[in-house]
Amino acid sequence: MEKQHNHKDCMQALKPVRDTLDVINGKWKLQIIISLNAGNKRFTEIERSIPKLTSKVLAKELKELEQNGLVERIVKDTYPVSIEYHPTQYTNTLHPVVESLKDWGENHRKHIFGTAVEAGK
Repeated sequence: MEKQHNHKDCMQALKPVRDTLDVINGKWKLQIIISLNAGNKRFTEIERSIPKLTSKVLAKELKELEQNGLVERIVKDTYPVSIEYHPTQYTNTLHPVVESLKDWGENHRKHIFGTAVEAGK
């Protein structure tokens, strides 16, 4: 006999997914994390590495990522003061998620277009 799923089972599955999306959802957060993991540390480096990302949005997203423990903001005691952003150790837990999304995206492009399409197109 097939198991009947109820509302409680559905909610138990949805809650962690919703929590995850609350942290990484949006057009820019994962792109910022990928940029940081690629070695971009300064605000302007991150901004330049992501086309169409505005300074205002980048500042907001970095703050939210910092609040969620995914980015560390480091103020260097130099003249003038310099600020760097670094992914935290906790950010590494997103690596399998990012890889899965990348793989799914590549497969989806093949499914829709019938062939691989260059990144960014």
